[in-house]
Amino acid sequence: MNTKEAIGATLATSSMVLSSYVGDLTDEELMTRPAEGCNHIAWQLGHLISSECSLLDMVAPGAAAKLPEGFAEKHSKETIGDDNPANFCTKQEYLDLFETVHAATQAALEKASDEDLNKPGPEHFAQMFPTVGHLYILIATHGMMHAGQFVPVRRKLGKPVVI
Repeated sequence: MNTKEAIGATLATSSMVLSSYVGDLTDEELMTRPAEGCNHIAWQLGHLISSECSLLDMVAPGAAAKLPEGFAEKHSKETIGDDNPANFCTKQEYLDLFETVHAATQAALEKASDEDLNKPGPEHFAQMFPTVGHLYILIATHGMMHAGQFVPVRRKLGKPVVI
């Protein structure tokens, strides 16, 4: 397995985990917050989708999937306190967007050379993620960073263990 294959496999694993965790949740249950001060799952899904597009455009300009008009704004830091379900997507819309966004990421990754992966990443990420390859790893693992917040929601709702 080479670097690009490892990053792609990590992206697929992260996607599988998130899909498993939300698979049996209803649209209404996506609005559940794991604890006071935490974001509900709907906001987190939108954040993950928007972030992936933004990060991908930083390392492969123009490669990211196009999101629906206003999507990123609905899932910005300014909306973290919004509990109105009408302002968020359905579970299926999030899952469909994830598929589209991940496909764009995978396509961009496949086109990247080893030299591309070793190029410096965006300056404001340089301390933690110094190269383009590091940013691809962030994209691939970002969902796993949030997955830990999905489990308490599942327990709160009495959902079974899925992984």
